[in-house]
Amino acid sequence: MAYQTFRLPVAGSPEQAETLNAFLRGHSVVVVRKEWVAAGLESFWAFCVEYHEFGAGPTSGGRAAALGKVDYKEVLTADQFAVFAGLRILRKTLAERDAVPVFAVFTNEQLAEMVRLPARTVADLAKIHGIGEARVTKYGKAVLAELARLPQDKPIDAAGEQPL
Repeated sequence: MAYQTFRLPVAGSPEQAETLNAFLRGHSVVVVRKEWVAAGLESFWAFCVEYHEFGAGPTSGGRAAALGKVDYKEVLTADQFAVFAGLRILRKTLAERDAVPVFAVFTNEQLAEMVRLPARTVADLAKIHGIGEARVTKYGKAVLAELARLPQDKPIDAAGEQPL
């Protein structure tokens, strides 16, 4: 786990809030703690963000790398990425249906892990970090149906070869 703190003064600018929001969008956030610090005209909100640091895997350059984002096209195989993209479409549909942000359904990291495993059962979904019983119950059936519908990586035989 890693931590980052932010301070948003009562008379702060929109840019200060955007700095916090950009950080939150670009990291796998575990928890955000918020405290109001009353100090008259110097009052401010203090935020402590606990987040997962991304592994040393490949990331894209530019803004995404600066924000700590993973380029899943580089991390996943082409077939895995196709499944990942399908799961992102499903996640957006579920989020819109439930009127919640997409990350409240599943994070990109969780979707990628579903593909890497690959998840085939409710028990497989429950093994993924951050996915609890409530999300498995609420979204598991739809996710497993999508995983079954989309193309999967070809199995690797005992000699380590993928059949044609």
